[in-house]
Amino acid sequence: METVPILPPPATESPTPWNWARKNLFSTWYNSILTVVCLIIAFQTIKGIIVWATTKAQWRVLEANLPLFFAGRFPSDSYWRLWIVTAIIALLGGLTWGNIQRQERLWNPPLLIILGAAVVGAVISPIDLTSRLYLLGIIIAAAASYVIGRQINPKIMGWMPAVWALSFPIILWLIKGGLGLAEVSTNDWGGLVLTLFLAVISIVLSFPLGVLLALGRQSSLPVVKLLSTLYIEIIRGLPLIGILFLGQVMLQLFLPPEYPKLDRVIRAIAGLTLFSAAYLAENVRGGLQAVPRGQIEAARSIGLNTPLLTILIVLPQALRIVIPAIGGQFIGLFMDTSLLSLFGMLELIGISRLVLANSSYIGRYAEVYIFVGIIYWVFCYSMSLASRKIERSLEVGQR
Repeated sequence: METVPILPPPATESPTPWNWARKNLFSTWYNSILTVVCLIIAFQTIKGIIVWATTKAQWRVLEANLPLFFAGRFPSDSYWRLWIVTAIIALLGGLTWGNIQRQERLWNPPLLIILGAAVVGAVISPIDLTSRLYLLGIIIAAAASYVIGRQINPKIMGWMPAVWALSFPIILWLIKGGLGLAEVSTNDWGGLVLTLFLAVISIVLSFPLGVLLALGRQSSLPVVKLLSTLYIEIIRGLPLIGILFLGQVMLQLFLPPEYPKLDRVIRAIAGLTLFSAAYLAENVRGGLQAVPRGQIEAARSIGLNTPLLTILIVLPQALRIVIPAIGGQFIGLFMDTSLLSLFGMLELIGISRLVLANSSYIGRYAEVYIFVGIIYWVFCYSMSLASRKIERSLEVGQR
């Protein structure tokens, strides 16, 4: 009986950059042509951007108006209050993110790049020395709280949502004033401060409202189901700009003359919340319908009533399923705040229009809107990153 010879394993190419490029970019003659053409276009584009940014762009428009972009017309002698607010958010954010990342490496490359970019940005930013020191101190505090958050027991960190909720009245007090602090009118709020305030409050309010609407549309009570369905379908059939117009312009016309005028920030939050809740409700309803019927029947078999069944079994699974959709909805809501500039509110886009109306900066659209676009991208990408991290930690899409 012949013995089968033992063959050596097939030869593999070493994973060098050239081998990777030859396999993925120059595998055929037409792939090679496409690669060369794309490289030429990319080189010319990057070259043009660098030449424009270093020789033609007038970045002084940003340097001269940086406080406006971040704080609007907030009194300069009260900036310390905004620094404290930033520090509170950085500390709580660092603790939360550190606890979420506790199973991974302490300092992974992406985190080191972000931290390094933040430090470099604080050092070279065109602001006064005191503000640079404040900013560096906040970055260091955030990094330290990230390390501390990794060491805290997850059971203790279960109280973190309550801590975030308790921090809100303190933040609102610092921004608005009162109770010993000089009051700052909402007309003086602007820039990034106003954008974040509108987005965060609208997100926090629209989430529970959207969940309730989704449960109402699935309800067995005909009246509740009808009202929830009517609300969702009517709001989803209207453009956001129309709802904001009703809130900012028309609402006060329907109120009695003796009724006090609602603050325009409150009206803006109401419009954003009501609009976002309708879309969020449909996302959550999709998650509710995806929960297996077997689990519902198993919960009923052990004696759980409908409220407990919904709260303990159905709703957690439904929300876990639709985390990607909810994350996208919140990102969209953050960007929708820009529409309020059409009604004279000086959030980021409104401040940009105000700056460009200055005769000294006419025509500086590219510099201003690139800067504002970067700010929007940073916050939207951070929300997307957090959403993906939550998806991985909850194993969304896996059995």
